[in-house]
Parts: sequence; structure tokens; C-alpha cells
Amino acid sequence: MTSPPSRRHSDNDPADATTTGSLTDRLHHDTFLKTGALQDAILNSANFSSIATDEQGVIQIFNVGAERMLGYTAADVLNKITPAEISDPQEVIARAASLSLELGTTIAPGFEALVFKASRGIEDIYELTYIRKDGSRFPAVVSVTALRDVRDHNGIIGYLLIGTDNTVRKQAEAEQEKLDQLLRDQQFYTRSLIESNIDALMTTDPSGIITDVNNQMETLTGRSREELIGAPFKNYFTDPARAEAGIKRVLSESKVTDYELTARAKDGSETVVSYNATTFHDRDGILKGVFAAARDVTERKRWDKVLQENTVELEKAKAIAEKANLAKSDFLSSMSHELRSPLNAILGFAQLMESDTPGPTLAQKASIGQILHAGWFLLELINDILDLAVIESGRLSLSLEAVSLPEVMIECQAMIDPQAQKRGISMSFPKFERPCFIKADRTRLKQVLINLLSNAIKYNRTGGTVVVDCDLTAPGRLRISVTDTGAGLTPELLAQLFQAFNRLGKEATGEEGTGIGLVVSKRLVELMEGTIGAQSTVGVGSVFWIELGADLDPHADFIKAVSTTLIETPSTTGTRTRLLLYIEDNPANLKLVEQLISRRPDLRLLTAQNGKDGISLAHGYLPDVILMDINLPGISGIEAMKLIRLDPTTAHIPIVAVSANAIPSDIAKGIEAGFFRYLTKPIKVNEFMETLNVALAFAESGTVPST
Repeated sequence: MTSPPSRRHSDNDPADATTTGSLTDRLHHDTFLKTGALQDAILNSANFSSIATDEQGVIQIFNVGAERMLGYTAADVLNKITPAEISDPQEVIARAASLSLELGTTIAPGFEALVFKASRGIEDIYELTYIRKDGSRFPAVVSVTALRDVRDHNGIIGYLLIGTDNTVRKQAEAEQEKLDQLLRDQQFYTRSLIESNIDALMTTDPSGIITDVNNQMETLTGRSREELIGAPFKNYFTDPARAEAGIKRVLSESKVTDYELTARAKDGSETVVSYNATTFHDRDGILKGVFAAARDVTERKRWDKVLQENTVELEKAKAIAEKANLAKSDFLSSMSHELRSPLNAILGFAQLMESDTPGPTLAQKASIGQILHAGWFLLELINDILDLAVIESGRLSLSLEAVSLPEVMIECQAMIDPQAQKRGISMSFPKFERPCFIKADRTRLKQVLINLLSNAIKYNRTGGTVVVDCDLTAPGRLRISVTDTGAGLTPELLAQLFQAFNRLGKEATGEEGTGIGLVVSKRLVELMEGTIGAQSTVGVGSVFWIELGADLDPHADFIKAVSTTLIETPSTTGTRTRLLLYIEDNPANLKLVEQLISRRPDLRLLTAQNGKDGISLAHGYLPDVILMDINLPGISGIEAMKLIRLDPTTAHIPIVAVSANAIPSDIAKGIEAGFFRYLTKPIKVNEFMETLNVALAFAESGTVPST
């Protein structure tokens, strides 16, 4: 019996079909589960709001992101409201009106306006203000998609609105707009400063081609700004070769002063001018060109000729020149103040952007860093120019009194240490075994010392040292010296010290500076009846020193006076404790008054070391009497007194001036400004107490007691 033939499995084998079908079903089932899980994860993401509606706009799905952003739970909104009801109604109305105008048909100001484009197959992304459950609002970017029936692609079964919180971007745009406006204002002020100058100003590139001019230059040459820019500088003078030589001299020497040329205008008229010019560089020290100022000296030349025969006329011309120089200083001082306001705003907003949450991107951070770097440097330059202008105009008022040198040294060390540590410079300050006092204005002394210390660090070598010493060089004279281990200066450069805007070649090193700090320091030291100087050795380093008068310890003298002087103190029985505010920046003077007031159980003392803090304390505590130093850091005592007088809540408080400015004109000026009384330092105990009693009586009754 033969066996039946064997059977091969074919593709149509039922057993194979069953096996294959099961595998396919499992794959489809797994894919379906994964797809569902993915959809759930997307739908319930907390990073954006997903709101799905039916075709009528009623909310059917409200994801976790929507709950977080809008404050509603899904139960609050499902099958109850449309997205239009949680949107700014005015924006919905405006969108409907805009679509109606665009399409020439009326669009209802409701949900239809939000999904109109999406319902017609148009991808629609727009900005909208959502309203949270608590009534607060936030801007959102909303993407709208029509949900269509898979069996009928033309049939819409609902809409999906995906929204992201746009608050941060809106805030960033607003801050950027503020910054842009501030920059535009800064450019306006800078241009105004240039255009209001009495001199003809211009800049050229290194080859002598004009790159910018002001109105005075247009007037001088009789040509427009458009005609001048791009033309050779030498073309507008009677001697082009001498004009070109002037440019070459500036490039080789970095600065030229009183270089005379004769300008020829378009109409042929000629004007003799005196040129002052200097090179300018970018932040990397690369030469960019020449800045020049031309002043019409035709009148001066005429005067020179006349004054050769007339000495009286010479003195008159000198007075005119001095008056013009004072006016220039006044103008510079005024404009420096004007420039500080927008610059401070730029720096302030830049710092806010730098520390914002979330933080800026790397590119934004780099841009903000450039703004801050340039802004701080420009602010330093403006401050130096302002200081120099005030000093040169003779308006700077100093308060020369006994200043504790150890205290000043400690404060300077605390201020300069971070700069030294950043550059790896070790610092050494003197140790004082006993009290040491110096005759100076405390604030200005610190300014000078910080300038010398900053330069010693800035122009030192990496890992170098700075040593501060203090010695008696002569009876009654103290010398403070600052020694560095920098590159040192040649005798030629040393001879150019204390020249305004002369950085002694350091501008080529990339180290930022203004070239004004030492000039300001020299003027301040001289106003404090002192001297300043320097020695230097190339390759070894430099020593900068100031010498001022030594002074006695005022504290010891005061305690002796208090111990030996009878002070009449009013009876305190049944009287309240009165509050006294003392605004003074000198710690020694604060200690003196603190010890004196401690002998008065009927008084309590508050102190402030600057006018701004003093004003805040006056408003917060409403003291019975205020004692006010005149020379304070920031705003002066006179300015602080006037601000206190302007506030109705503090206008009644008697303010007594306590100042080292003791000449009759200063006292008269203080009384005229509105001080109740004017006391001079050093304090005379009986006079101080009598004045205090009178002021307290006035504060109590509003009248001055009869003597």
C-alpha cells in the first residue's frame, strides 16, 4: 500500500494564515496602544494648553496645561462654555470686525471669530489674551486646527486650540523697546552736545577723509554735511599741504594743540582757526581716526595785534578768555549731569535684563554684557569730567577737618580688594598702633586714594604687589605712598603726568581708562592744602604719593571739654524723650555727638552718613530736631535740608547746620538757605547745648524762647 503524497505548505495554508493573522493583529494592537499613550502624553502636557471643542465650540477636552494656565479644572468648563468665554471679549470683537472687513461678510463676535480661518482649512496662529478663573490675564499664542471626520474629510467634528503662555516674550519685547528708546535718547543727547559746541567739530579717518561734522563746521566751510563727509579734510583750507601735515602730526604724536590754519568757505571768505586734535581708538585699541575742534581765532588775532601796544586791553582779553573758559566748564558740568540720567537708566534696565527669570540666551547675555561694559566705562568718564569741570569752575566746596586715617584705610581696602583679587595682586596696608588723624575732606581723600590704588592694580603685572605706607616727612606733614610692581614709566612719560586725557601710551595696551583721574586727584589734593607726586623706574615699578597736614585727635579734646565744662540740662521730670537726628559722614564727629547726647537722658539719637539716608530717616521717624553737616557724599546738606523742607510732614522740623565751613560768607549762605542755626566745627560744648535747647523748645512750642 502506497503512502499518500506529502503536502507542501503554501501561502494559502490556513494554518499559516492563522499564525500570520494573529501576529498582525498583535502588531496593530501594540501600535494602537502606543499611539494612544503618545496622544495622552501630548494632550496632558503641562507646557501648553490643549482645548478641544465640538463643532459648536463647546469645550470637550481641557488638558493639564490648560488647567495650570487658566486656573479652571476640566469639570469647570467641559460641556459648559466655549474658548471665547475665557478670552478677552474686546479682542474677540476686534478679530470679528477685522475678519468681516477683510472678507466683506459679517463674522459673529464669538467662537466663530476664533476658528473662522481654521474652519476653511487655513492654518491659523494668532495672539490672544486669556482670562484666568481669578480674573487675571496673560497673553498667549494660539494655534487653531479644525478636527475633521476621518470618514468624511469635509466634515468638521470639532476644533483644537493649542495655546502657549506669551508673557515672558511680551515682557522681553517691552524691556527691549524701553532699552531701544533709552539708546535713542542717549544718541540724541550726545548729538545735541556735539551740535551745541561753539567750535567746529569733525572726525576723519587715518587718511584724512572727513567722516562726520557738526553745524559749526558747515558754517565755517559754507558747505552742507553731505558735501563734507567723504571729502578730503585738506580741501577746505588755503594751505592744503599744511592741513595734511597737521593730520600726519596728530597721527604720529596722538595730540596737537593750537595748530593754526586758514579755512576757505564756498563763497571765498577766509577764517583763521586754531585746531586742537587728537586720535581716537576703538575698545580694542585700533586707531579709528582723528577728532578735531576748530575755533575761530580771527578776533583773537586782531586783539593780539592791538594788545602789543596796549597792556590794559591785554588784561581785558584775558578776562574774556577766563569767562569763556568758565562758561565752557559750566556747560560741560550741566551736560554731564544730563548724560548721567539716561545712562543710569540704560545700565539699570540692562542689569534687570541680565538677572531676569528666565535668564537671557547666551547671545542675549553677550549683548547685555557689551552694553554694561561700555555703559560703566562711559559713566566713569562722565563722572571724571564732571569732577574736573566742577573743580576748574571753582565751585567745589570741601570740608577740611580731622579725619581718622586708619578708618579711611580700612574702607579703601574693603573697596579695592575685589579688584586686586581679580587680577591676582597682593595688597599690603599699614598697621596703626595709635590713633592717626589727617587734615582733609574725608570723601575726597577716599576718592584720591581709591584712584591711586586702582591705577596701581590696573597697571601692575599679574601676581604683582601693591604696598601702602604712611610716614611723617616733616613736622605736621603726613605722606601716604602707594608702591606697585608694574612696568614703570620713563622720565619722559613721568614728566607728562597730571595732563588731562593723556594716558601716557596706555591706550595702546587695551587697558581702559579716561586719562582724567590723576588730574582730578592733583586738583583735590591741592584744594586740601597738600601735594602729590610720583617716582618710577622702568621694569621695577612706580610710587605715587600724597602729602597732607597731620591733625590732632578731636575726640580726646572733646571729652576733655565735656568733663570740664558745666552744661545746663533742662529738667526731664514728666517730659517725653525727644528724638534727635544727626546727618554726618565723618565717624569721628558722629562719636563726639553720640558721647555728648549720652549725657542727656531726655534725648535719643539717630544717625545717618549721607543726605539720602538722612532724608529717609527724617520721613520715617519725624525727629524733633535735625543736625546737618554741609559737605555730605551724594547730595549736600543744603540740598538735603531743602528736600526735607519741601515735604509737609517734615517741613516744621528745625534743622541746625554743623559744618567745618566757618568763614562768614558760608555761615550767611547757610542761614539764608533756611537753617535754624549754624554751628561751626570744632564744636563748642556750651554753644552746642544752648543751640540744641533752643531748637528743642522751638520744636515743642513753635517759638524761639527769649534769652
